[in-house]
Amino acid sequence: MASSSAGTPVASLSHVTLEYEGGVRALDDVSLDIARGERVCVVGANGSGKSTLASVICGLLAPDEGDVTLVGQRVLAGGRVDFAAYAKARRSLGLVFQNPDDQIVTSVVEEDVAFGPENLQVAPDEIGRRVTRELHRVALEGYAKADPTRLSGGQRQRVAIAGALAMEPEVLVLDEPGALLDVRGRRSIMRVMGRLSQAGTTIVHVTHFMDEALEADRVIVMEHGHVALEGTPREVFSRGELLTSLKLSEPFCSRLAMRLSQLGLGVSWTCDSSELLDQVASLLGTGSDGGETSAAKAAGDADGMGRGDGGSAPLAIEASHVRYSYRSTDAREDSSPALDDVSLGVPEGTSCAIVGQTGSGKSTLLRLLCALEAPDSGSVVVHGIDTSRRRDRRRLHGRVGYVMQRPERQLFAETVLEDVAYGPSNLGLSRQEAEARAREALALVGLDDREGLSPFELSGGQQRMCAIAGVLAMRPRTIVLDEPTAGLDPLGREELHAILRRVHGGGVTVVEVTHSMDDAALCERVVVLDRSHVVGQGTPRQVFAAGNEAALESAGLGIPRALAWARELARRGVTGLGEPLSLEALAQAIARHADEASNGGRSI
Repeated sequence: MASSSAGTPVASLSHVTLEYEGGVRALDDVSLDIARGERVCVVGANGSGKSTLASVICGLLAPDEGDVTLVGQRVLAGGRVDFAAYAKARRSLGLVFQNPDDQIVTSVVEEDVAFGPENLQVAPDEIGRRVTRELHRVALEGYAKADPTRLSGGQRQRVAIAGALAMEPEVLVLDEPGALLDVRGRRSIMRVMGRLSQAGTTIVHVTHFMDEALEADRVIVMEHGHVALEGTPREVFSRGELLTSLKLSEPFCSRLAMRLSQLGLGVSWTCDSSELLDQVASLLGTGSDGGETSAAKAAGDADGMGRGDGGSAPLAIEASHVRYSYRSTDAREDSSPALDDVSLGVPEGTSCAIVGQTGSGKSTLLRLLCALEAPDSGSVVVHGIDTSRRRDRRRLHGRVGYVMQRPERQLFAETVLEDVAYGPSNLGLSRQEAEARAREALALVGLDDREGLSPFELSGGQQRMCAIAGVLAMRPRTIVLDEPTAGLDPLGREELHAILRRVHGGGVTVVEVTHSMDDAALCERVVVLDRSHVVGQGTPRQVFAAGNEAALESAGLGIPRALAWARELARRGVTGLGEPLSLEALAQAIARHADEASNGGRSI
């Protein structure tokens, strides 16, 4: 049984098994205790049982076998459900779903936040106080009267979090709460969880972000419905080989320490960032003769953030002074445009990341770039076709592929092969040719052995790959993706990046909305949106230059982790590392610096 700290557990599961229809065993003989006030992080690959475990702990699902006690209520004994005990327990349990659309129930934000306390029969004045407090906590005060369906995915997630917090639960379970949030939003939620934990709230946090798990008292690793590993963050993340076999990765700090050790530097493994920074600073000393300093290099690049279309290369996509507003007859809604005076260019055959805080207009911009909508004013030209007229937009069918924010929701056919072949068939190809393209796309995403299954029998990550295969099978000249890695485990993210690299290597223009600055740094161009405007665009080195850091922070964004480490080391006196945008580039820069230091400042 997984251990917990002393005292009566606030949640206890003993030999719990839960099966879904079709005989899929999501939990298999799981036993664990969660101590009152403990902060627990649950990690695991897609399909490992994390979300099911979260639903059991918050009283949403009753297992088929075993015993469950929640907040002092014996809700399940020997597989027999006590419905009255469940009703009592749920008053002290809160859940934030992975997908906010499964949780939002009203058409007004403040009413949705008030829904839970109203069901608990909290006094009206107290409900009002809680709603105001929680909307402030998730930075949505200005959207109290808005319709949640008009908000971005990240904003809807914050509405769901506010609604859960307004119930003041004794146990709060959060299932991937940061999957759709920008950098600022994720940091805010982590701070909220920290404050709640300090105040005595028990936190159970399901996440695919390994760095978030470092904040927990205990980490539980799930695999195929079992608890495969558990312990403190240091204990769990020290098992690098086992984590890899479980399709997970270590936090950035630990991976950097391991890479530096492989390069022959005297660095010991750690998952403590401050500890590793101290080790590196001590190893390198201060100062360097090697190359430009970070500040000097940044000064040379800082003026590039606002540059235009990327030079003289032919443009796959060109937007000029675009303005777009969602139409509504509801006077309560904010009438400000979703996009305002947006101009950008994406050269043929390049990769481009679009970044910005939730609600900045990213998803709206993608819909215009792939010709699903036309601008109210200005122009969008895609592969030489102006999208202002509907009949011209139809000409782009098949030339531009669009992968929506939750692409698995577009799956519908009886088999995986039929689903992926639908797009090519719609282009007028014969059944034989459409299926040949579908099989080629399935092989590309690693699902060639799943073609006869129902797409709904696939895991969440596999469904995502299936939907992407359906777009790739049409062989578009440009592929546009809205948060394609959201909700994927570390291995799934790596696999998707590899697929996109292969597609891009074949000459396809790739445009991707992402909240990950590390992912954006892998692209050739970056476009920054803030409050419906383009506030910067250029190469990653230009956009993430030191002179732009304050503007990025103001836009709710950050910088790639490797770059943040280099700048922190510079503040500690270690100069000359340049502006590394990836872990490997940072590790190599540190190794070169150490080499120079050991040779009296002369590189060899």
